[in-house]
Amino acid sequence: MSVALSGSAASLGKDMKLGVETMVKHVNNTGGINGKKISLIALDDGYNPVKAGANVRKLIDQDKIIAAIGNVGTPTAIVTVPIFNKKKVLLFGAFTGAGLLRKTPPDRYIINYRASYAQETEAMIKGLLANGISPEEIAFFTQNDGYGDAGYNGAVKALKSTGFNNTDSLAHGRYTRGTTNIEDGLSTILDSKVKPKAVIMVGAYKACAEFIKLAKQELPNVVYLNVSFVGSNALAQALGKDGEGVVVTQVVPHFASDIALVAEYRDRLKKYFPDSPLGFVSLEGYIAAKLLVEGLKNAQNNTTEALIDSIHQISNYDIGMDSKISFSENQHQASSSIWPTVIKNGKLAPLNWSSLRR
Repeated sequence: MSVALSGSAASLGKDMKLGVETMVKHVNNTGGINGKKISLIALDDGYNPVKAGANVRKLIDQDKIIAAIGNVGTPTAIVTVPIFNKKKVLLFGAFTGAGLLRKTPPDRYIINYRASYAQETEAMIKGLLANGISPEEIAFFTQNDGYGDAGYNGAVKALKSTGFNNTDSLAHGRYTRGTTNIEDGLSTILDSKVKPKAVIMVGAYKACAEFIKLAKQELPNVVYLNVSFVGSNALAQALGKDGEGVVVTQVVPHFASDIALVAEYRDRLKKYFPDSPLGFVSLEGYIAAKLLVEGLKNAQNNTTEALIDSIHQISNYDIGMDSKISFSENQHQASSSIWPTVIKNGKLAPLNWSSLRR
């Protein structure tokens, strides 16, 4: 994996690595896969596209990997996805919901676990509209790159599907990746003709936290919504008392739920990394690794092509969640489920959209 172990997205990279390592340790400590152990190599790219590209080339050309898992970010994926496709090596379960990893028909060498950013922001739009907030009362604050664009474009598409086509009139503040320079983006929203009742945010936790803290001084009763990539635990910690009522959509169940897969994750994380806190991101890493292991178990040999063919054969797999998982040559995304959460007393709790009713 090439992940952000430093920089603005370090908390995400470290947690994805933690989740994957938890599954790897379990597999290796229980006999491996068909008697062979998994070797995980993790390189730090700092959420930097150039470094991510160099890392992926090293992993493929020098380390001779047959698959990468859990690579973090859309800007990095923009650079690395073409490399995986060109060199015919699998990128599995990347921590990004961007559309470039979800083509129709799908790229053979790109297979996902998580729902897309478009599906996350669509869920936000539906939740807001169903509770009395009109399209004109929705604003956006996004990272000025492919990640921000992916979430924003998904929300715009969802709004247009309801018959609202004047999306260009909605306030849209932006900020530069790797910074917390959010003032211009906030000014754009504060200066909008219609006072927003909700702000959909697609960014990193430090910038989003800074934005929310300042925005609440002028817009205290607005609903602030973030996509999963923000990093829920880090966001809640950075916001402190200003986090109350902030919404974060998730692509995995709540880590405290009684779902069988989640209970398994908690038990194994406690066993192998007892000092590490539970979290949505490490749970996602664990789920992605569990699915990849299922593919490895049934692969005819230790090659990328055999692994992909094996993953395509996964059908109605009961992973321990509410719905079963299937892949095929034309189905490269395991889950489309969204679990909304809200910060209450500094912690993430499940959210029922109806609680937003105004």
